[in-house]
Amino acid sequence: MTSKHTTRVRHRSLGAAVAAAGLLATLFAAGPAAATPDPGDLSPGGAGSAGSASSAQGADPAAGRELAPGEIPGQDEIVHSANVRHLANIPSTYPGVINTDLAFQGKYAYAGNYNGFTIYDIANPKAPKAVSQVLCPGGQNDVSVQGDLLFLSTDSSRSDDSCNSVSQPATEKSSWEGIKIFDIKDKKNPKYIKSVETNCGSHTHTLVPGERDIYLYVASYSPNEAFPDCQPPHDGISVIKVPKKNPTQAAVVAFPVLFPDGGNPGGPANPGVTKTTGCHDITVLPSKKLAAGACMGDGILFDISKPEQPRVIDRVQDNVNFAFWHSATFNEKADKVVFTDELGGGGGPTCNEATGPNRGADGIYDITGRGDQRKLVFRSYFKIPRLQADTENCVAHNGSLIPVGGGRDIMVQAWYQGGVSVWDFTDSARPKEIGYFERGPLTTDQLGLGGSWSAYYYNGHIYSNDIAKGLDVLRIDDWRTEGAKWVRMDRLNVQSQPAYH
Repeated sequence: MTSKHTTRVRHRSLGAAVAAAGLLATLFAAGPAAATPDPGDLSPGGAGSAGSASSAQGADPAAGRELAPGEIPGQDEIVHSANVRHLANIPSTYPGVINTDLAFQGKYAYAGNYNGFTIYDIANPKAPKAVSQVLCPGGQNDVSVQGDLLFLSTDSSRSDDSCNSVSQPATEKSSWEGIKIFDIKDKKNPKYIKSVETNCGSHTHTLVPGERDIYLYVASYSPNEAFPDCQPPHDGISVIKVPKKNPTQAAVVAFPVLFPDGGNPGGPANPGVTKTTGCHDITVLPSKKLAAGACMGDGILFDISKPEQPRVIDRVQDNVNFAFWHSATFNEKADKVVFTDELGGGGGPTCNEATGPNRGADGIYDITGRGDQRKLVFRSYFKIPRLQADTENCVAHNGSLIPVGGGRDIMVQAWYQGGVSVWDFTDSARPKEIGYFERGPLTTDQLGLGGSWSAYYYNGHIYSNDIAKGLDVLRIDDWRTEGAKWVRMDRLNVQSQPAYH
C-alpha cells in the first residue's frame, strides 16, 4: 500500500526543509540517496507550499498527445501513448491534501487521503461519482476492504484514536497510531467501529483473508528510544486478527521477528541505503501461501501458510542501486517478484538524466527452486524511459498486475509526476514500457509535489489516485493486454494479490 513516511510529530524524515531543491540536489549527487524527504512533510503543488494544485477539468478530460523522444511536456499538459485514453478526472476531495492508496469492491473505489477517505461509484468508469467523504485525519490513510469492513492505516502520532484527533508528539505515552476499522455497509454513511493500536503505527497494512478471520499484516518502521510506543529494535511486523463475525474484537495477536540479525545496517557500512527497522509494505499471494516484503534495506520472500507465524524463506539486498525497498508485486505464475526502490522518499526528482536508469527504479527478481529452497535471483531494472523535469518528484511507486494471462507479465505502475506506466516484464531480463499517461510539471520554478500515488487495473480500466489532481480513469487498448478484459473481479486489494486465472 504505499508510500512514504507521513507527517508525524515524531519526524522520521529530514522534514520540509529538505524539500528545497538545492539540498535535494546535494543528496542525490552524493550517491544512492536515502529515502528522504517524506511527501508527508510537503503539500501538493510547490515544495513546502500549502497551496492547491487541484484539477478543474472535472469528468470531461482534455485530449492528450504523444511525447516526442526526450520531450518534457508543458506545465500541467496531459500527454499519453496512442494506446492509452484518459476517460475521466474527479478533482481532489480536499485541495492541498495528499491523495494516497486505492481499493476496490464491486462498483466502488475507495480512495485514501491524509484527511480520511472517499468512496466513489465507478459503475460508469467514464463518469465516476463521489458517494461519501469521511473526514478522519491521520496520514497516510492506506485502505483495504473486505465484506462490509474497511481498514484504514494511521501512521502519524495523534492525540487519540478518534476522527477528531489532532497531532501530538510520539514522545507522549498517550499518543495513538494504528488501524481504524469502519463498517461500510451503507456507502453513504460509513461508521467507525473499532481501533487497534500498533507499535510504531501503521504505515501500510496488508489484508490476509481467511475463512473465519481476517488477518492484517501491519508494516511500520523507524523506532526511537524517545517514543514509548515505538521502541527499538523494531525488526518485525504486527499481526492483527479480525474475527469476521465480531470485528470489534480485533486485536494484535503476534509480532513475528523477520530480521533476527537486525537487517540491513544501512550507512556507513552501506552508504545511501536505509537501515532496516521494520517493513514498508508487504504483498501476499494467498493462493500460493507466499508473501513478498519490501523492508527498507531488504527484500524478503516468506511463507504465510500459518498467517500468525510468517516465515522468511529468502532475503536479498541491493546496496548499489536500491536506497529504500518500498513495495512488491508477484507475477501470475509466482515465479517473479518486482520490488520498487523509493529513492528520495517520493519527494525528489529522480527520473532525470543525472540519476540514471538503475536508481529509483524497479528491480525484477526471478523465484527459483522449490519450497524452503526458493531463492530471489536478480535479473534487471526497469525505469520509465521518459525523462522528467528537475521540478518533478518522480520515482517508482504503487502498481498492480494487468491480468493478461497466457504467460505474459504486464503491470501498470504509478511514478508520481512521472505519471502512469504500463510495462511488460515477460522477459525479466528485458522489460519495456508499452504505454503511458502523464501530466507536465505542476511547477516550473521550484520542486513540486504531485502525480500518481497509486495506479491499479480493475475490471477493464486503470484507476490512478493523483496526489494533487484527484482520481483519474484510464483505458488501455493494446493487443498485449486484451486478455485482461475478460477478467472480472468483485474485489481488489492490490497488496492481497488475487489468483486472476
